[in-house]
Amino acid sequence: MNGAIYVDIKTANLTPVSTMSWHKEAHEIDLRRDLSKQQGGEEAIALHHAKGRLTIRERIDALTDGFEEHGEGAGFAEKGPDGSIQSFSPANYVMGFGDLDGRRVVVGGEDFTLRGGSPNGAGLRKSVYAEELAVQFRLPLVRMLEGGGGSVGGTGGPRPQTVGSPVYAEPRFKIIADALNVVPVVSGAMGPVAGFPAGRVVSSHFSVMVKQTSQVLVAGPAVVERALGVSLTKEQLGGWRIHTRSGIVDNVADSEQEAFEQIRHFLSYMPQNVWQLPNREHCTDDPNRTEESLISIVPKDGRIPFEMRDVIRAVADHGVFFETSPHFGLGQITGFARINGAVVGIIANDCRHFAGAMTAKGSQKARKQMELCDMFHIPIVNFLDEPGFMIGPDAEKEATIRYGMSAVSAAVQSTVPWATIAIHKSFGVASAAHFAPNNYKLAWPSYEMGALPVQGGVAVAYHKEIEAAPDPEAKRLELEQKLIEGRSPFPMMESFAVHELIDPRQTRARLSRWVDWIEPLLEELKGPVKWGYRP
Repeated sequence: MNGAIYVDIKTANLTPVSTMSWHKEAHEIDLRRDLSKQQGGEEAIALHHAKGRLTIRERIDALTDGFEEHGEGAGFAEKGPDGSIQSFSPANYVMGFGDLDGRRVVVGGEDFTLRGGSPNGAGLRKSVYAEELAVQFRLPLVRMLEGGGGSVGGTGGPRPQTVGSPVYAEPRFKIIADALNVVPVVSGAMGPVAGFPAGRVVSSHFSVMVKQTSQVLVAGPAVVERALGVSLTKEQLGGWRIHTRSGIVDNVADSEQEAFEQIRHFLSYMPQNVWQLPNREHCTDDPNRTEESLISIVPKDGRIPFEMRDVIRAVADHGVFFETSPHFGLGQITGFARINGAVVGIIANDCRHFAGAMTAKGSQKARKQMELCDMFHIPIVNFLDEPGFMIGPDAEKEATIRYGMSAVSAAVQSTVPWATIAIHKSFGVASAAHFAPNNYKLAWPSYEMGALPVQGGVAVAYHKEIEAAPDPEAKRLELEQKLIEGRSPFPMMESFAVHELIDPRQTRARLSRWVDWIEPLLEELKGPVKWGYRP
């Protein structure tokens, strides 16, 4: 399929018009726009639907409440001897302004019915222009990606590009990086995505892929087999089971409609750009609401895990928590919620995985959340249950301490206000990734802290005394209990090492007052952020 739409000349031409007017040219403009909306033609669209996927125009209609297209007639026409259009190859990237839940965004994506989404000349320029438009008007950018990137056949069309860009032109990818620094960028992998479009997926603040119908690949199966001699399907190379755990995408959706809902939900927590703040909504959930379950959610036996997400939902407005990257960096939990109507970023430990330890992947996940919240001036609420950096041979091979210290650097350089609720434990250097310069510190009575966990630390520090005891096991337990009692959070309250030691049921009320305190401070943070070097 060459992507050209062939026109019935009998129906395409107008009746003769005066040579003194521009009716003929005006009609050709309208004709080109109409032909563009036919995309790859009825047969190509039917084939696309048979694969269970919407076209890009259907996706835009489903996501937005209104759409104002840019570059409607872009594409290349072949004309007959009489000057009439014989065939037309539309730009295979559709984009423009969209209305989304009462706000304006820039929205676009590849038209897979033309050249399998591999960009033609006009399509490539429109895809870059989408970023430029978002930056110029300071609007969130939503990409719905489905394409194969570049082709050995070039950009195609009757006038293929063969000379490249001027030597003084800005790098094509600069505008992609610029957009990430000024507006929220969201990408949906809606079908097979490879090459340049795959680069766009990861160049996002939030990304989602659709199960069964989408894959994200640097290169497809044919290229991989030719280069490496490895035969794999697209799903085996880059399906959702691979990339929700690799960190390439944040979330996964069961359908395109669910992907649209996740895009809307994520953007509801974002401002329009870095010069604005997220919208604070009127809260209909009592800010002083208490949740009785919190008084007993942390077991007295510290070896028994509990569900941190239940803590987060108990504190959030109406129990709504939008989680990001739930299958990546499993010891950490990230996402967004509202407290007393204000948007907050959430970072927490999940003691059900590695006891909540910070792994290499978990460190990357936490750092990304910190940087995203700093970028868009979103205060952070941190639920602390940190046993330290992950240890062992696998952790060393994965360079855990390097990624962990990067997360620590992001925390101590953070500019937004933080509230850290010390829930259970805080050990080792990794604890530094849970405290920022502007930190409101609350602690539950279940909290303990130290250089090492008591259980492991006693075995190291008192090994001679334990070995010499008549009953080494009894001695070990005796020493552990004594140290645990010494780690009570009450001395921290007495010495003002935390702002407050609180009844867990008071957590929402305390945070609701905190978001009122910090609201004026957020105004001073508007604008682009600046960071130093991070390991």
